[in-house]
Amino acid sequence: MTNASASVWAHAAADPERVALRGSGAVAWTYRQLRERAAAVRELLHAHDVRPGDRVLLVAPSVPEFAMAYYGILAAGAIAVTANTMATERELTYMGRDAEVRLVLAWTALAPVASRTSDELGVTFRELHAGLSGIAPVSATPDPLPVDVHDTAALLYTSGTTGKPKGARLTHGNLTSCAAIFCDIHAIGSEDRAVTGLPLFHVFGQACVMGTTMRAGGSLILLERFDAGAMTALIQRDRPTFIAGVPTMWNALLRATDGAGADFAGLRLASSGGASLPVEVMRAFEERFGCTIVEGYGLTETTGAGTCHLAGEPAKPGTVGRALPGCEVAVRDDAGAELPAGEVGEVHIKGPVVMKGYWNRPDATGEALDADGWLRTGDLGSLDAEGDLRIVDRKKDLVIRGGYNVYPREVEEVLYEHPDIVEAAVIGVPDAHYGEEVAAVVALRPGAALDIQALRAWAKERLSAYKVPHLLAVVDELPKGATGKILKRAIDPSCVSRT
Repeated sequence: MTNASASVWAHAAADPERVALRGSGAVAWTYRQLRERAAAVRELLHAHDVRPGDRVLLVAPSVPEFAMAYYGILAAGAIAVTANTMATERELTYMGRDAEVRLVLAWTALAPVASRTSDELGVTFRELHAGLSGIAPVSATPDPLPVDVHDTAALLYTSGTTGKPKGARLTHGNLTSCAAIFCDIHAIGSEDRAVTGLPLFHVFGQACVMGTTMRAGGSLILLERFDAGAMTALIQRDRPTFIAGVPTMWNALLRATDGAGADFAGLRLASSGGASLPVEVMRAFEERFGCTIVEGYGLTETTGAGTCHLAGEPAKPGTVGRALPGCEVAVRDDAGAELPAGEVGEVHIKGPVVMKGYWNRPDATGEALDADGWLRTGDLGSLDAEGDLRIVDRKKDLVIRGGYNVYPREVEEVLYEHPDIVEAAVIGVPDAHYGEEVAAVVALRPGAALDIQALRAWAKERLSAYKVPHLLAVVDELPKGATGKILKRAIDPSCVSRT
């Protein structure tokens, strides 16, 4: 009957003056302050008649006030609907209406669009300011409301690449299990300091980073919006032991330091997720910063967890590790039969991190979850004899050229080996002859120029002929979402030209 916010209360009681949160500024929040401010949010919800099980739309960037609001919502037994800070009024209104929210909370810079959203929904809007400004302080901090592990704690909407976004129902049990697993496998404790520029509205930042750090009683250092120079400054200022991000962030840090010897002393572990980590980027990061980088795999529907490399054990490049403790991973064919090691099929995950289902979507829930609790991920992968998972690609991203399967990730891995390429995305473009043609969109290191024919010749030495991109575009930067993940769906196929 543990509420996922209970760890904040426990650490505030055991060591109230330990630093819990720090933003990019000088002000730090202790666990006592975080508990007091979360309790004030809880009282605010009660004052607006928000009851256990009600939904609250939270629109805020990665600032300490996000954690204040989030844990206040959970402590009240309500459900946090965390929204992308780049969402439009139309998108926020869709989420709010679908989730039937009772209240909208938004960071001050996002207040105009959030306020209009609340008006459209006909619900109360409250603005979040720095610290406790605008919210009445409390004299008491009663324990979080007892809940069942199967009660929904957070509602995270999927990206909606096919159809309208669906709300994944993550339970208190999902969140506490995710945090406990990562505390255990990464040996995260109260002396650890974690730094991230990940958005907390996303499952990686919210559950895997914030949730893990708060459970451990460590300190979480937040960068409101990722910038490589600002992140480097935070690392040098706060001497974190742990950093979490996505591959584009590692790439940006490598370019920002440019071999200049930035002092990352004390940083022992980097956790990478959200997208496939190119092998060359992994090697360069570890060599530059003397830090072990571990790659994991998970989805919103699995609380961001599923598999992971273990620190201290040799990682197999190109894999995302083995099933996390308490979880199971299987690779199956289209008929649902489990495939032997080495064969490619759809990845399935089972365990305490798998969502309860989609909000008000029984059909979609039935398609994704079977009666035994196995989740169909929509990702293609294979398991080796030791149980290490290799993600081949998203099932929907598979390119079929003239009857041959081309997995974009394999081609991207090769492109990242090129000394002048810093970002790469491979997509399929309709073709009258082959059905689909392989296209690549790349960004180059500053000052580099690319000979397209020379690149194709270079790629032919490393790839079968049908996998070599015949369409190519060079751009300044690839489109990315708020998490830093490259957005292939935002790439205009018409930008590529035949090589």
